[in-house]
Order: sequence, then structure tokens, then C-alpha cells
Amino acid sequence: MLALDSCLTEVMAIPGALDAMLVDHTSGMAVSFSGQPRGVDADKAAAALTEMLRASMDGLSRACPGDTVRIGDLLISTDQGHHLIRLTDTLFEGPLVIYVRLDMERSNIALARHRLRAISEQLLA
Repeated sequence: MLALDSCLTEVMAIPGALDAMLVDHTSGMAVSFSGQPRGVDADKAAAALTEMLRASMDGLSRACPGDTVRIGDLLISTDQGHHLIRLTDTLFEGPLVIYVRLDMERSNIALARHRLRAISEQLLA
């Protein structure tokens, strides 16, 4: 089983990773933050990410009535880079969100998704 501190170390080892955060999906609070935050308020960012995920789940469930909607990961590309978000059920407190911001030029989205999936599975082991 991967410890929470080791989790962000593994996430930051993904090629092109600029910063990363673990978020408690239930409360919307930042559990841990790594990288170069550039003046980012981790708690406000965590709350905003949680609200965005809730809105995405709500929108998908309305677009697919009767279906069970479960987001594995979410990718947002901006002019500043890629933002990859992975929802993970854990054996302890509840669901965690792993967020990583990736450099647009140095990252490989497919590799980052694969690594993030493997890291989240290690949290479950």
C-alpha cells in the first residue's frame, strides 16, 4: 500500500508534472500539496476542484438518465497546460482526488493517465 506522502512523490515523478495535490473529495479540503504552487491557495483550489467534479458528475448523470455515472479520471487542457484529475476510493477516510498539473510541452497525456491509474491502485492495495 502506498502512503499518502509517497503518493505525491510518485505523481511528481510523472514526466512533465508541475504540481500535484491530494484532495479529500467529501470535504473538499487539501490533504497534501507538492510542486511549485506559484501563489496558489491549496485549500481554495481543492474546494474548487471538488465543486467542478461534483458539477461534472451531476451534468453527466443528467445527460445519461438511468445510467450509473462514475468518473475514473478527468482531463482538462488549457492554453497553460493539462490538468489531470483522478478519483480514488481509499480504504480509510473516503474518496480522494489526485490532481496533477502537467506541462503542455513535456508531458505525455496517455502515459500520465496510465501512471496516475497505477498510483491510485497502489493507494487501494
